[in-house]
Amino acid sequence: MGDIKQRSKKFVYRTTVSWIKEKRGVLSSSSKLTFEVATPPEFKGHKGIWTPEDLFVASINSCIMTTFLYYAEKERLEFLNYESEAEGVLEKLENEFMFSKIYIKPKIVIVSSNQIKKTEEILRYAEENCLISNSVKSKIKIIPDIIEFRGEK
Repeated sequence: MGDIKQRSKKFVYRTTVSWIKEKRGVLSSSSKLTFEVATPPEFKGHKGIWTPEDLFVASINSCIMTTFLYYAEKERLEFLNYESEAEGVLEKLENEFMFSKIYIKPKIVIVSSNQIKKTEEILRYAEENCLISNSVKSKIKIIPDIIEFRGEK
């Protein structure tokens, strides 16, 4: 197995978040369903609404799955089901909140016990090649567009 080969070396993904009220907004992206996002209850936000923290953990969890699916197809792994739970530990370290640990707990139903070793190998490749988990220490740059209100209140 090896790294995923693509024709292009650069891909661009865009999202928009629009504030609704309080500590809530709507997340959208072209040609995709929109959904509400909010500050989590732990930070005086809202219950029952997806948070950036949820989405961060979910993006790693789903990337591990999709990378697994890529290698499973490539290696012709016969499996019946894949389901994984993810748990992210957010804690204050050196005066900053950060995710110190992310636990991914996949459950994979395979067709035959002689595919256990192959499944473990594919999971290892998925872990090594998940582009989201490989990117979590990326440098973040903020480019604001601040507009002065010039109308009537």
